[in-house]
Amino acid sequence: MKRREFIIGLGGAAAALPLVARAQQAMPVIGYFNSGRAQTQAKNLAAFREGLKEAGFVEGGNVVIEFRWAENQFDKLPAMAAEVAARQPTIIVSNTLAALAAKAVTATVPIVFTTGSDPVRDGLVQTLNRPGANVTGVVFISGVLGAKRLDLLRSVVPKATTVGVVMYPNTPETEAERADLQAAAAKLGVPLVVAEIRSTGDIETAFKSLIARGAGAAYVGAGPFTFNNRERLVAQAARSAIPTMYSTREYAEAGGLISYGASLPDAFHQAGIYAGRVLKGEKPAGLPVMQSSKFEFIINLKTAKALGLEFHPQLLATADEVIE
Repeated sequence: MKRREFIIGLGGAAAALPLVARAQQAMPVIGYFNSGRAQTQAKNLAAFREGLKEAGFVEGGNVVIEFRWAENQFDKLPAMAAEVAARQPTIIVSNTLAALAAKAVTATVPIVFTTGSDPVRDGLVQTLNRPGANVTGVVFISGVLGAKRLDLLRSVVPKATTVGVVMYPNTPETEAERADLQAAAAKLGVPLVVAEIRSTGDIETAFKSLIARGAGAAYVGAGPFTFNNRERLVAQAARSAIPTMYSTREYAEAGGLISYGASLPDAFHQAGIYAGRVLKGEKPAGLPVMQSSKFEFIINLKTAKALGLEFHPQLLATADEVIE
């Protein structure tokens, strides 16, 4: 080979090396698409990353996570889902509403969801054991615990003749919870008054409405909108001096009186493990939907004292945690 040809050939090989290196270093991408906001999801994200780690994937090490948050603007989910799918991530991880939007725009990108709703009823999967298509995930039962939560609330505030309900309407999860709660209230003979909230500006008005209509206790419904606005809801309940039941421990940790529901970090941890399994090549259609079975009853004793409430020792003994 002539010297000039050798130099040109060497230069071409050198130029190609970075491309080869980049190809070798290419990492799978998780499109983390959520209808809420990042500020309210720190514990869940930490749990998800821990699940991923257990499955053998570390963010920035051998997997990339691209985040898209809808900031509770649910009307933007379809367009955002299309943008996420267009980037062709290796997998999409979403909560209920975001997963529904993602499923509507891609039948090829695997989707792992977390939901407190019924994924079969909502159309995410065909059955829990055989999801079918490109979607599977984790269920943390949340929206159908109305009877249990109402019973606990009445044990705390037995003199409340009417219970007020604050809820975000017109999602599969929240409407299922409404029906469950109404059925439970009818059996117990407890009148319910409902105040719907569609924006943060509705929260103060909702509590004032409930009190004006005779509510002696309140019940804040499940769902991403209320969860992502839990600090505002808890603060307004405190200003209104009304004993209130919530769906997850995060509310009680923020100052809410009592909560009963599944552990969200546990569900997100399982979602991280499932995402890792899909990244390793397993198909969502063959991964049964997992059901989180860890439920927690939390009492915030400091809030109880501020409201002038006393808990029966037996009830305190049943709590998974009492916040002093």
